Amino acid sequence: MANLRIQFLAFDGCPLAEAAKKSLDEAVGPLGLGSYEVIDILDPNTPDELKNWGSPTILVNGRDVTGGKPGNNVGCRVYPGPLKVPDSMTIAKVLREEAAR
Repeated sequence: MANLRIQFLAFDGCPLAEAAKKSLDEAVGPLGLGSYEVIDILDPNTPDELKNWGSPTILVNGRDVTGGKPGNNVGCRVYPGPLKVPDSMTIAKVLREEAAR
């Protein structure tokens, strides 16, 4: 799983960022993946291709863990389901799929 690029995209003050980060932490821990990039999508130094994703977004090798696409501007992102963010099982599944490629 060493070839995985995991990016957590959010901005300060996003009400769902902490819940999404918790799901991501729960997914990477058991798989032995200790770190990932945390990217502030409002930072002027953030690459333009990352700025139009909603906050929070989790990308694995550039692929959104829920199959979403970037929007046209920065905004909050609410996912379907009771957590309103991707659950750890969904994230872990994408991590395993990407690692197998």
